[in-house]
Amino acid sequence: MHIRSSIGVSAAAVILISLILSACSVSAPVPTGSTTAKPDWFNIKMTDVRTGQTFTVNDYAGKVVLVETMATWCITCIEQQVEVKKLEGQISNPKDLAVISLDTDLNEDAATLKEYANSYGFDWHFAISPMEVDRALGNLYSAEYLNPPLAPMLFVDRHGSVYSLPFGMVKKATALQDTLAPHLAAQ
Repeated sequence: MHIRSSIGVSAAAVILISLILSACSVSAPVPTGSTTAKPDWFNIKMTDVRTGQTFTVNDYAGKVVLVETMATWCITCIEQQVEVKKLEGQISNPKDLAVISLDTDLNEDAATLKEYANSYGFDWHFAISPMEVDRALGNLYSAEYLNPPLAPMLFVDRHGSVYSLPFGMVKKATALQDTLAPHLAAQ
């Protein structure tokens, strides 16, 4: 009986250690689907709270688009956005990358989000995520995209393919750069 419990404890320890180690590194992006058709949410108009201008993901066709969902109260989101700001300074061709932060908290408004983005000096698109975009992210990819503390991010490559990045951890600027570099280099 003692041997069985020791094996069980050992197995649990190995599983726990492997989970911790896998959470500490950024794994390769995971394609979210193999269809060639662009998702409908690429066409949904959003308003940048900083500028008042409308945009769609399709406006950035031919570029790499990094999308994160967030909320102004989310500490993990702030940490992730600081890393995104570092990323912008590290990549050699920043004009080939568009960054979009989508606030998915139904209780937040454009004025709050604008104040937030400006107070941290974040200079990319910030928008209140339309309900249709929230639904698409949750239904097409994962409901985890609607949970900001999980640091949900995806990116769209130059050809419109969507890739998920790992949930549950802040992605460091260098890891994001390594992940996006082949897609930024591709034409």
